[in-house]
Amino acid sequence: MPHLPPRPKGQIDTSRPHSARVYDYLLGGKDNYAVDRELAEELPGLFRSAAVQNRAFMRRAVNWLALRGIDQFLDIGTGIPTAPNLHQIAQRVNPAARVVYTDNDPIVLAHAAALLVSSPEGRTDYVDADLRSPEAILDAAGRTLDFDRPIALSLIAVLHFVTDAHDPRAIVRTLVDRLPVGSFLVLSHGDVTQFPEDAEAAGAYERRIEAQFRRRAEIAPFFAEDRLTLVPPGLVTAPEWYQADQLRPSRERSAIWAGVAEVGAG
Repeated sequence: MPHLPPRPKGQIDTSRPHSARVYDYLLGGKDNYAVDRELAEELPGLFRSAAVQNRAFMRRAVNWLALRGIDQFLDIGTGIPTAPNLHQIAQRVNPAARVVYTDNDPIVLAHAAALLVSSPEGRTDYVDADLRSPEAILDAAGRTLDFDRPIALSLIAVLHFVTDAHDPRAIVRTLVDRLPVGSFLVLSHGDVTQFPEDAEAAGAYERRIEAQFRRRAEIAPFFAEDRLTLVPPGLVTAPEWYQADQLRPSRERSAIWAGVAEVGAG
């Protein structure tokens, strides 16, 4: 049976905006509160576009990996379930695919049951853990995933919630070091700095939700570990990441950098 921690009681703070709920609203979801909607409406349209582009990148990357034979996924920073969820995309290609979702937020945990509706042949699990404790995530994921076979590690729009004070590059290194050869890192990261005209409005987000947007040059080092090799087209904006056999997305400005890297022997 899938593992689901106890449902939290009285831990969801509705007095302050929350990143997962704001993201949910930007994607057109209903799992949000007035405080989240108020902040979202203050944000430039760039944020809504980024949410949609980020989700589309995830779908393309997971589909491509599943078609390449990857049947294990570790998704950290899951957020509120939004169909199609990662396991639905992977299991459409391979019904036996296994997916472990990880988040440390009570609002996500409250909706986690939606992430555990796996195909009969596959399996999903939910781990209540913090990205800043990568070893705990890896140990818990081992209940479901076989770390002797390739795994796709998904860090979708989560690292901009880890400030430099918590050394996000070391966190990524710890996670990648446990992945076997043939695994992949799928990563996207927000960057509003490239659009000065929206910087002031975007500042409303960083003032109310702890976040650190980074420039492309600051995101590239996440892929610079010895065992990682970026696959084409490299580290590009989310709409620019697609494979030759996929429909080319519309060209548009984007505040999301995205990339996929293969894990080698080092």
